[in-house]
Amino acid sequence: MKEVTTSTGDIVPESAIEKSLFTENWHEGVNGLVNQRPLPHGRVPFPAESRTARHLRKTGAVKRHNRQSWFYGALTGAVVAAMAASSCGTGGGSATGPVTTSSQPAPTTPPSATTWQKWGLTPLPAPPKPPADRPVKLSATGTVPVFAHLPTSQKVVFITVDDGAEKDPKFIEMIGDLKIPITMFLMNDTIKSDYGYFKPLQAMGNHIQNHTLHHPVMNTIPLARQKEEVCGDQKILTHQYGTAPLLFRPPYGSYNSDTKTAVGECGPRAIVRWRESMQITTLRYQEADKKLRPGDIILTHFRGPKELKGTTMTEMFGNLLKRIQKQGFTVARLEDYIQPPTG
Repeated sequence: MKEVTTSTGDIVPESAIEKSLFTENWHEGVNGLVNQRPLPHGRVPFPAESRTARHLRKTGAVKRHNRQSWFYGALTGAVVAAMAASSCGTGGGSATGPVTTSSQPAPTTPPSATTWQKWGLTPLPAPPKPPADRPVKLSATGTVPVFAHLPTSQKVVFITVDDGAEKDPKFIEMIGDLKIPITMFLMNDTIKSDYGYFKPLQAMGNHIQNHTLHHPVMNTIPLARQKEEVCGDQKILTHQYGTAPLLFRPPYGSYNSDTKTAVGECGPRAIVRWRESMQITTLRYQEADKKLRPGDIILTHFRGPKELKGTTMTEMFGNLLKRIQKQGFTVARLEDYIQPPTG
């Protein structure tokens, strides 16, 4: 009997899975590829990574913004200098070499209403103090867990930003102004054209996590290939950003038991999926009532006007913040609720 993986990580017979929409929609707005027809959860409407590679070649995503590298290097230095002056504590690093530390600075003052207005937004509630007893505790050994939300009663959600194709300097400015915490799941194929772009975001306290080398559908490739994808990205991200990723996100949300093995052997200690995904102006839900819940993990991407039908990265992100605020939630840092392995 054929089995599939549910959104909660359970392995069940395929016949037990109700038809539902696949929510990542990584190709929406690109070459007319849209993932909106009913599919068994976790399936992919296109068979292999070749279409992902074709998308990257057609859009030139891995080649864009090289001419702006000078900007990111200067911005990284400015961010690090500012945090050092305010005793936030970060190692910084240049835009071309690996950083040496990953201490996570906390903003000293919240952004003003005027700063929010600059981006066409009203202020979100301040995030609560991170729990002293983090609700998710990871182990250094054993099978890695899979989760799409974190257990908490606080009205917080967590924003994760995938891939890394779009490298908009205005997004760095927006995150610096608004002090919104994000977690970046970076894929080497899309970031290798400019590793330095993501360093100012990291210097603000945002973590960089593993998202494979080439964005394959993990449960369609053998264990050896899965290990190459996870271990390869782990090695590059550790070198470039100074800290080994703790978390792994499988492309398209698809994984199997071999994925868990590969992740565990390559270094990350958990697989992270999502409950909602942001698509330009629409927040798509996996739950029928279309409501956020405390601890939900939200998926969005580093995308630009070519992928967003003319919408910019900052406009899409602003739309996401409006959807979160409308339901009375604020944004917290995912890693503040996860306890890394000790010892």
